[in-house]
Amino acid sequence: MHSILIAMLVLGVAGALFAVLLYFVAQKFKVDENPLIDEIAEVLPGANCGGCGKAGCRALAEAFARQGNMDGLKCPAGGDAVAQKVAALLGCVTESAEPMVAVVRCRPCHVGDQALTRYDGLKDCSFAHSLYTGASGCSFGCLGLGSCVEACQFGALTIDPATHTPVVDEDACTACGACVKTCPRGVIELRAKGRQNRRVFVGCVNKEKGAQARKTCDNACIGCGKCEKVCPFDAVHVDNNLAYIDFSKCKSCRKCVAECPTGAIQSVGFPVPPAKPAPAAEAVAPAQGQAVETKLQSSTLNS
Repeated sequence: MHSILIAMLVLGVAGALFAVLLYFVAQKFKVDENPLIDEIAEVLPGANCGGCGKAGCRALAEAFARQGNMDGLKCPAGGDAVAQKVAALLGCVTESAEPMVAVVRCRPCHVGDQALTRYDGLKDCSFAHSLYTGASGCSFGCLGLGSCVEACQFGALTIDPATHTPVVDEDACTACGACVKTCPRGVIELRAKGRQNRRVFVGCVNKEKGAQARKTCDNACIGCGKCEKVCPFDAVHVDNNLAYIDFSKCKSCRKCVAECPTGAIQSVGFPVPPAKPAPAAEAVAPAQGQAVETKLQSSTLNS
């Protein structure tokens, strides 16, 4: 009994000594966290989508608080509204950013309306990209396996069952860029929503020469340069057999849309022009034989 009490006493004293030691160590290496981090974290959307380039919203809040301004930092998912709130907490001013949206630069292919090849493997675009060209043989186009849909934290992407290409819900899209990073073929791009949500862009990323591009897709850009020549704002340029429209210069005149021979250039958000009325039926002149017969009948009645 005596030995048990001694053992308990020794353990108690040792525990107390370690507790005191840990207390002083904790005080020595204590790091005081800036309370501004919590305030900024509450303002951020909490999606942890990674669109800002940080590990999550908490990491972005720490970066904001540490830097003290918004230079080089932004929350794509929160948009301009969140940016203004963060700027107010930091005591700085930020310019309003133009709203962005994800754009799918690949149109459904209808060459032959038959799949040349079929992929039957892991439903992951990055994995399939290394093994599979695509149903039409285009090694640049959308694979349609839906990795971008899984990457989107906001439910803004779906796969069209008819065309097997992603469709973007503009109202749900926050332009976080997760789908852009996920796509192994660079089919999805972030572009400005445009005035009144009207945009013009090249719906193709195929860099093959014109004849080869048309073999795999009838909507492919053939790099003919007609769009570049007709653009009055120097917004269109052809590089490596592929046209690209700079949305910062584009004025949505749509001259390039009308000039494109393959329909590769898409215009979104523009009103559909009213259908032209059918031409009125012209009065049909009587045949020559009918006119002579009518004249003879008239002469007989007069006589």
